[in-house]
Amino acid sequence: MRFYLCGVILILVAILAGCVESSFNLAPDSRLPEWFDVPEGMTRNDLSVTMDYYVKRSGGQAVFKLYNKHGKKLEQVTGHTRGDKPIKLKNSPAGFPPGRPMYEVVTVNGIVDIIEHREKGPTFYVTSDPTIWKELGVRKEE
Repeated sequence: MRFYLCGVILILVAILAGCVESSFNLAPDSRLPEWFDVPEGMTRNDLSVTMDYYVKRSGGQAVFKLYNKHGKKLEQVTGHTRGDKPIKLKNSPAGFPPGRPMYEVVTVNGIVDIIEHREKGPTFYVTSDPTIWKELGVRKEE
């Protein structure tokens, strides 16, 4: 009975806190998301970003962590995703398989950016392509 109760408690904690759905690393050749600034004395090449998607009862969340080149965490922010599924464009751009890239519109502290998943795997990009922003109906701040 004690083990059953512990199991129920763990499930309730997971539901309330959310569970990591998937984890990604920002591609080295991608720009940083708008909510991160390059710290003074550093360049984009000195930084890395991880992103974890969480599934929660209240909707999707994305947690972004900014690290220096030594692996020290400099900043962490939590954003909310628009909808509960990645967004696909009406027509895939040339050079991509059908259904790719997929996008997530994420808002952190009122700042909006678009995450791009070009292919299956642990890498993500941040897009500045105005045609994608327009098709997804996104403005810089929501």
